[in-house]
Amino acid sequence: MRAVDLIEKKRDGGELTPEEIRWLVSSYVAGTVPDYQMAAFLMAVYFRGMSEPETVALTQAMAESGERIDLSSVPGTKVDKHSTGGVGDTVTLVLVPLLAAAGLVVAKLSGRALGHTGGTIDKLEAIPGLRTEFSLPEIRAQAARIGAVVADHTADVVPADRLLYELRDVTGTVPSLPLIASSVLSKKLAGGADAIVLDVKCGDGAFMRTLEDARQLAETLVRVGNRLGKRFAALITAMDEPLGTAAGNALEVRQAIAVLRGEGPDDLRSVTLALGAELLLLAGEAKTAEEGEARLSRLLETGKAWAKFRELVSAQGGDVRAIEEPERLPKAKRVVEVLAPASGYVAELRAHPIGVACGLLGAGREVKGQPVDPGAGVELLAKRGDEVVKGEPLARLHVGREDRVEEARSLVLGAYRIGKERPAARPLVLARIR
Repeated sequence: MRAVDLIEKKRDGGELTPEEIRWLVSSYVAGTVPDYQMAAFLMAVYFRGMSEPETVALTQAMAESGERIDLSSVPGTKVDKHSTGGVGDTVTLVLVPLLAAAGLVVAKLSGRALGHTGGTIDKLEAIPGLRTEFSLPEIRAQAARIGAVVADHTADVVPADRLLYELRDVTGTVPSLPLIASSVLSKKLAGGADAIVLDVKCGDGAFMRTLEDARQLAETLVRVGNRLGKRFAALITAMDEPLGTAAGNALEVRQAIAVLRGEGPDDLRSVTLALGAELLLLAGEAKTAEEGEARLSRLLETGKAWAKFRELVSAQGGDVRAIEEPERLPKAKRVVEVLAPASGYVAELRAHPIGVACGLLGAGREVKGQPVDPGAGVELLAKRGDEVVKGEPLARLHVGREDRVEEARSLVLGAYRIGKERPAARPLVLARIR
């Protein structure tokens, strides 16, 4: 086979066979298909799409590109969660220790920033000393010892996804349903979990902008995932505005700490509890979502989830003092306020420009492999429904790159729309796919 023939076949709307897909993925991982040819293939998929059999074949080929995490020797029900990406989406940092405190086992492989969305690994690495690169034996050992581990995609597990993930980030091919689905599901197939809940974001800051598109992705993920032998469910959650009040790596760690201590933004807490309750249902640990949420709420209120987070940070080499005293976390070189242009109520706060502004300030990447500034990001002082006064701050820019400040300020200011009346509340969970 030749890569150029498969590129042309997909470019012209043809359907690839499982053998062709397996050859392309394995050859790319082996280095015999170069980045530029795979980038061309990704763009062809972006425009032409993939059938469900092609998506299944791509998922299997990616999952088979490396080793799998075998957690069969670890006692307890193994669970996992994945988000399709959003702005201020700090759920994983709260949910992993929360589920472990509930007696479940979570061995989570996470990623870095992708496009305008943040990455869990970048966020965790804002904690001084914390490491996320583990061997498979280390992942199993920590999962068995404390019930929780959050690791970067190891070189051994689904190497195809690591390579494609980085390439999609810088080639404009992130928002493609089959590429998202195969990326998510290949990691879950290889990750060793019995039950997986998917957080499919919908809205301005999500890759799926409409409820129809989000439902299509969620149903595809659950249907294909269950066909491949796992127990899947999905929640479609709102991402028209950022989740919580912070976007940026260290800023979001501070926010997660607040929620784990029984404080923090209500919307972040609510989405976390909803996803956690869905996993308790899948694991047979709760009979209703309401029962699951109540159980998880008690773990936050009693401090057991916070204690598990401290244990997780310590186990991964992080400086526990930095989470006990969040002022020790990295800070930006400079903070710039964005002032309200008028008095009234925040009628709209668009997530996408906030995410782009975070990247410009240094929290994200513009080229493959670029380092991030852990202190950079956007702090939101007013969200949808809040009353604001002209001349008072709407947000704060935590500046890591001085040359992009004005561009970031313009984006953040443009993300806000101020009206005369307080808007009606919107639901956070838009649909459940089981």
